[in-house]
Amino acid sequence: MPVYVIAQLKIEDRPRYQRYVERFMPVLAAHGGRLLAADEAPAREEGDWPYDKVILLSFPDEARFRAWAASPEYKRIARDRTAATTGPVILAHGIG
Repeated sequence: MPVYVIAQLKIEDRPRYQRYVERFMPVLAAHGGRLLAADEAPAREEGDWPYDKVILLSFPDEARFRAWAASPEYKRIARDRTAATTGPVILAHGIG
């Protein structure tokens, strides 16, 4: 069953975040992940949204997501994201 990762980011250090972005795609692809959306100007339809960017990723299943998140390659680049941004990252299970 596919899983989706939704990140809502407040970017505090743009150069450091950009360094993360530049190294992100090969690490994601190596674990079967896909970038579905990366938007710094999403349309807010309801409620407050104090973030700068929304990211939507997909993985074929939770095991592939967990392998990506725990991989040395991702942990190495994720240091820049966690230092440069704040905000929630959630995992949602797909249907079927």
